[in-house]
Amino acid sequence: MIQGSLVALATPMFADGALDWDALKKLVDFHVKQGTHGIVAVGTTGESPTLDMDEHIEVIRRTVEYAAGRLPVIAGTGANSTSEALELTEGAKKAGADAALLVTPYYNKPTQEGLYQHYRKIAESVDLPQILYNVPGRTACDMSNDTVVRLAEVPNIVGIKDATGDMARGRDLIQRVGNKIAVYSGDDDTAYELMLMGAKGNISVTANVAPAQMAQLCELAMAGKADEARALQEKLKPLHRLMFIESSPIPVKWALYEMGLIAEGIRLPLTPLAEPHRAPLREILKALGAIA
Repeated sequence: MIQGSLVALATPMFADGALDWDALKKLVDFHVKQGTHGIVAVGTTGESPTLDMDEHIEVIRRTVEYAAGRLPVIAGTGANSTSEALELTEGAKKAGADAALLVTPYYNKPTQEGLYQHYRKIAESVDLPQILYNVPGRTACDMSNDTVVRLAEVPNIVGIKDATGDMARGRDLIQRVGNKIAVYSGDDDTAYELMLMGAKGNISVTANVAPAQMAQLCELAMAGKADEARALQEKLKPLHRLMFIESSPIPVKWALYEMGLIAEGIRLPLTPLAEPHRAPLREILKALGAIA
């Protein structure tokens, strides 16, 4: 089972939006060195909405190549078209990914039965471990715990990323499916609490810029060391907040640029971090030792 701090990796780009493969390799090596437990390639933080199909699969393929077995790679393959999600998931399998992460179909707002049929179709069609992903604040589509319970019985479905930030709901989810599939947090601000309840890790935006600290936080929380995990979480809370001061991945890409890890590129309709937010984020990065 993949567990621990799983970074939702930003996709490096040049100023003109072209993909920067050298920087991608640098990021993968950085996470290996810093103790990150796994990489999620081309999720929302990886700007999946603006990558075309070929780019999407190539980022997955190169991430797997650069990881070279040192870290598991989970490929973001979700879409609001079942056929497109199928194609991406098949591409991720061919690229060598260890698992796929599939966000709920956004914008077209399927019913709970539609969600069940969508995920079941992909899981039955592609022999690759698959992780469900529920982030209703971003997709306008909320997958109920009852639907997750049904999907937990489907072969190849091995986990769910719960980014609701609702601890009561998360506890219920772990109690109902935690012995069948892994539950992961997708909300940095509440992840340690969910791991103390039994979640198997955190798919993290913050881990892009504070990988060692996020890995330590996950290890402490999963070991049940509540006081130590809480103390580290308090240090990281300002960074969690600033990672979402504008739509992700705007802040995280600017932070990585400040750290000298990537160029300043980001694709429209997203734009570089607004000037007023830069100084506060820079101060947090200095406090955490991410920049001099």
